[in-house]
Amino acid sequence: MSLRNTQERWGSLAMAFHWAIVILILTQFVLANMAESLPLGMAKLATLARHKSVGITILGLAALRLGWRISNRGHNPPLPADLKGYERFLAHLTHEGLYLLLFAMPLTGWMMSSAANYPVTFFGWFRFPALVGANKELHEVYEEVHEFLFSALLVITVVHVLAALYHHFIQKDDTLRRMLPFGRRRAA
Repeated sequence: MSLRNTQERWGSLAMAFHWAIVILILTQFVLANMAESLPLGMAKLATLARHKSVGITILGLAALRLGWRISNRGHNPPLPADLKGYERFLAHLTHEGLYLLLFAMPLTGWMMSSAANYPVTFFGWFRFPALVGANKELHEVYEEVHEFLFSALLVITVVHVLAALYHHFIQKDDTLRRMLPFGRRRAA
């Protein structure tokens, strides 16, 4: 498998970014639910610290993934040629929405922590600067925005997964296979 993208399939680095981010987003969901169920105390703070570190990791991977995609411009697999105009529009809207949310979610979480005067560290190794000053009202706004963005991420992700499954099982094309490390092209 090629490191770089080709017109036929995503390269191994693009796949690694994609699937690592998927796993980390699932981890975020678990960590957020765990933290929500814990009483205020050290266990809750430790779980939230891990949640923040994973969020920063997603932010970094999203930046690398976007940079890799841009550097492969002209070599990225195109959308299927038989897509209708509205399907092509929705595909672009979904992908751009996912990229936007991969940046907005961690940044609003970081701003929320900053406004609450809680540090954001990277697994305890180093501390990131506050993005905004301590402000209780601002913290509440960022918390609501962060939760709204999670709902948007959930909806767009479901649409993305359903579209991939539709292409695989109904359209019977290679859209899903070209992002799977073990996927092989269908015989023509």
